[in-house]
Amino acid sequence: MIQRRLLLIVLAAVAAAILALVTGFNIILSHTLDSNSRSVLRARAADELELVSVNNGRLVTAHPPDTTSAEPTAWVISGKHVVDRPRARPAVDAAAVELGQMKRPSFSDVASDDIRLFSHPVFSNGKHIGAVVVALSLTPYESTKTTALVASLIFAGVVLALVAIAARWLLSSALHPVARMTSQAATWSERDIDRRFSLGEPRDELTQLAATLDALLDRVATSLRHEQRFSAEVSHELRTPLARVIAETELALRREREPEEYRQSLEIVHGNAVHLARIVDALVAAAQHDAMPMRATADAYEVVTEVAAACAGLSEGRGLDVDIVQPERPLRVGVEQDFAERILQPVFENACRYGRSNVAVTIERDDGVVRFSIADDGDGVEADEVDRIFEPGVRGRTANGTGSGLGLSLARRLASSVAGDIEAQADPSGGRFVVRLPAG
Repeated sequence: MIQRRLLLIVLAAVAAAILALVTGFNIILSHTLDSNSRSVLRARAADELELVSVNNGRLVTAHPPDTTSAEPTAWVISGKHVVDRPRARPAVDAAAVELGQMKRPSFSDVASDDIRLFSHPVFSNGKHIGAVVVALSLTPYESTKTTALVASLIFAGVVLALVAIAARWLLSSALHPVARMTSQAATWSERDIDRRFSLGEPRDELTQLAATLDALLDRVATSLRHEQRFSAEVSHELRTPLARVIAETELALRREREPEEYRQSLEIVHGNAVHLARIVDALVAAAQHDAMPMRATADAYEVVTEVAAACAGLSEGRGLDVDIVQPERPLRVGVEQDFAERILQPVFENACRYGRSNVAVTIERDDGVVRFSIADDGDGVEADEVDRIFEPGVRGRTANGTGSGLGLSLARRLASSVAGDIEAQADPSGGRFVVRLPAG
């Protein structure tokens, strides 16, 4: 769990910091105590030197021998002879006598007795004649070090425990919204498209994340509802031509008919089959492009001329004058020609179906987009229909029952799949549609 990992990271960081502080504190304390013990020995040696004098090249002391002190204090050494020595263990006494032969101030520790010695040489007329050696027990200093180490470790343990408790509580409180969101999401099924985390207004990063995910789920739910509705409408519309094909073939097979009647039946079947093929092809093309976006290009004017040729039967049958304005310079769209034709054809057919006498097409480039304007002199689109007519199964008021209601919807779906768009404009002079496709 992320909470456990974060807690371990926090504890590791705090433990490292506390360890560094404890180590540094004990090192500084040890250095301070060591320096203090050396200062004490130097002061003792200075006091002893006040009681020492030189007589005939030898050291003499006015201090009576100390045989009662439980702790050794000072040695007065003249040459090889010990003038004054305290009561001390043999190891300490031997170390003091040896240190007294040094011709410079020196320290020495007797580890077995926890004693530190300091020798201060004495010179007369530039000649080394002896030394004063003083001793100091290190037991109080070692005890202080041990006590400080144990106390600092206990303090570190208490601090680390308090930090662990505080960090666990803080992390648990901070990550509670995540745990709640995880628990909620785990209980949702694919049918719970209206469920949301609902943590309220964003107050911090986690509630901001919840709000963002809620907004994402809203968009996904909207898209899913649209796809469900689209699939239902497509399914419904596919049934209609299929039913017509079945009904026409059953009617033709009931009894023997004249060749002309068979021909009429076949024409009806063919028309419905073509309609079915167009719907299926458009859906397959959209799905294929969503899965593997195409990177081909096509000449925009050639796309329009091919679309006009495909709709020639409809335009000529209604006696329409089709005017395609060729651009001053070649323009290319950033999609395959066949794909671009599938997008434009339903819009062009719509103009041919509802135009009274003419259909005009202009092609322009505008800021990385190729814009196709398709206008007719029919009744046009009402202002409240400019968006509705792109919904699956919806027809405009002037449709008069013609068409499946899927052409414009499929065309916009295809255009959206290549970052394009189709827009209907309310114009009292006639129908006007604008198709935008990325420039190649």
